[in-house]
Amino acid sequence: MIAREWRCLCPRRHREGFLKHLERTGVREALATPGCRGYQILERYCTACPTGLSGSIELGLVTYWESWEAVRAFAGPDPEHAVLYPGDERFEIVPDRHVRHDEVLELEMK
Repeated sequence: MIAREWRCLCPRRHREGFLKHLERTGVREALATPGCRGYQILERYCTACPTGLSGSIELGLVTYWESWEAVRAFAGPDPEHAVLYPGDERFEIVPDRHVRHDEVLELEMK
């Protein structure tokens, strides 16, 4: 299994709106793609962000995929580039333009 991780900085005032937008765009599209095994949304407060958005929230979307073919079906031929959506700019996010992929060696949840 492959974990695909994308992150962005989001001003706190846009947190709720962007999370709803993320669910309607990236999460929905990923889950509709054959081979997507699930997702997680992560959050942490950024008190000393290098981009000058101190006090922003860093949000992460981790999606899980059964194969590289499934990742490419979602992300296109260059899966290292982030998939961004129209409307992202309304929330003043600072998106990572590249994503990280890791092989999931073990996963257990209770």
